[in-house]
Amino acid sequence: MACKQVSSRTWQEIALDVQKYRDKTIDEVSPPISDVPTHLPLNVTNVPKDLLTSTEISITETPPEELLIAIEKRQYSCKEVTNAFLRRAGLAQKLVNCITELLPKQALARAEELDRYLVDNGKPIGPLHGLPISAKEHIGVKGLSAHGAFVSWADRVNEDDAHVLKILHEAGCVVFARTTEPQSLMHLETASNLYGVTLNPFNTALTPGGSSGGEGALLGLRGTCLGLGTDIGGSIRSPAANNGVWTLRPSTCRIPVSGVAVPMKGMEQILPILGPLSTSLEGIKLFMKTVIAARPWLEDVSLLPLPWRENEIWLRQQDGRTRLKIGVLWSDGVVKPQPPTTRALKEVTGSLKAVDEVELVEWLPWKHDYAWDVTTALYFCDGGKDEKEIIDASGEPWLPLSNFIIKEQPHVEYRDVDSIWKWTAELWNEREVDVILCPAGPGPAPPLNCSRYWGYTSQWNLLDYPALVFPVGQVDPGVDVQEKNFVALNDKDQYNHDLYEPEKFRDAPISLQLVGRSYPEVRSWRYVRLELLVERWILVEIKPMWGCGGSGGNRAPCLRALRCRPAFVK
Repeated sequence: MACKQVSSRTWQEIALDVQKYRDKTIDEVSPPISDVPTHLPLNVTNVPKDLLTSTEISITETPPEELLIAIEKRQYSCKEVTNAFLRRAGLAQKLVNCITELLPKQALARAEELDRYLVDNGKPIGPLHGLPISAKEHIGVKGLSAHGAFVSWADRVNEDDAHVLKILHEAGCVVFARTTEPQSLMHLETASNLYGVTLNPFNTALTPGGSSGGEGALLGLRGTCLGLGTDIGGSIRSPAANNGVWTLRPSTCRIPVSGVAVPMKGMEQILPILGPLSTSLEGIKLFMKTVIAARPWLEDVSLLPLPWRENEIWLRQQDGRTRLKIGVLWSDGVVKPQPPTTRALKEVTGSLKAVDEVELVEWLPWKHDYAWDVTTALYFCDGGKDEKEIIDASGEPWLPLSNFIIKEQPHVEYRDVDSIWKWTAELWNEREVDVILCPAGPGPAPPLNCSRYWGYTSQWNLLDYPALVFPVGQVDPGVDVQEKNFVALNDKDQYNHDLYEPEKFRDAPISLQLVGRSYPEVRSWRYVRLELLVERWILVEIKPMWGCGGSGGNRAPCLRALRCRPAFVK
């Protein structure tokens, strides 16, 4: 990455400059983006409907798989679709502060190029022809910033596109927006000294999650339908869960991560992954199939040459029937989930009990507290030296959650992760479970600066298990009341319990997580990779009920239809 001479400006001056640049890119959108009302409700998800045209609303609320069909049939032009998302993303910035820059000039030029191609050739240029996509800022775009939310990196510029963006460009995508991330890239929230705090659109008193929180918030406001983020401890799953959208944390070495700006390069203890967030499950599948079909391992030898397999049955046969065995993790034994999450688990498992093709068993956790100690030690094997130097270089102040994850964790010289892998694998084999159904976090989106427990996501990064997050519903203060006769397991559990006040969490999306095993191709037929579960077994189908329930005209998906649909079982 190219880097200009170190600036003599103060960190405040640098932050003001990047914000002015961001605002300029938004001002370039045409027609101009309206100002939002001065007085706003906590739930701002319906505000764009009052400020956009009916066509723009229709386009931006269409799931990606349907949008691609509409573009191919020329119901919408690529330019029309791109501009609709540019305008809605600009509104999202004004509502929740989730954008680092919009790309109207290059995005519209690309859209016009794709429109001409479709007219001249009578077919799409690739499987994602004309689909607008957004990306977390530290995912490289040639000629644009590569600061990763560090003030001292504000002048760094990408010399090339990230590998994954090159693949998506060949498939026909239009990159139109870049989104916020937190200082250090190691918060489950999104706040930095460059851009300030990103808010949750369903309840602006709560966090959208992190570190890909700009993507989560933008998706929650339907300012994009497919976005890219990164994850080393829950950084795409937390934003997806907090904003009621879908995401998949793939196993490592599946999706290329080259061209992503991060500190501590070369760290191999816990590898980061790059993954999709989308308004639909089909959007997740489209991304995975497209990227893997490009055979990225031919360019990046660190990737595993495993195709996306759609025609193989990986589930057990019992009495001539294919059955899915799900282990249900109600609590990790460290921090108990808050009432809305427990309700969601009860509703989902209650529906699945009626499905003949599914067997549910209880999954008891094993040493999740120890796993967190191991994880935090492995995150910063240099004692956080690299991160500290980058933050201190500009004089920018340390934010609370940067202090929490870097300075307040009891790092140790050595931790034995082998025992956790061994015991977890033995438990999995003993119980013959295909996937684990569990919380995506210790509750819905917490209040700002309060995301201090990562265990429901970081556990699976440590073990390198793929995980799918899916939306279930929203917090209803009349139903999701505070737990009576609560007895804390420990101080962390007490902290999480005390955070939850039903009215303060009103409208917050509730999500759950499915966890599978990695790389079954090289092990045993019993190893079910979650990507294959998504491909061939649509476990959860939750129909979005727009405008249902709660105050403010909620738009998050609500649990109305939950059924198992084994597409290949006859």
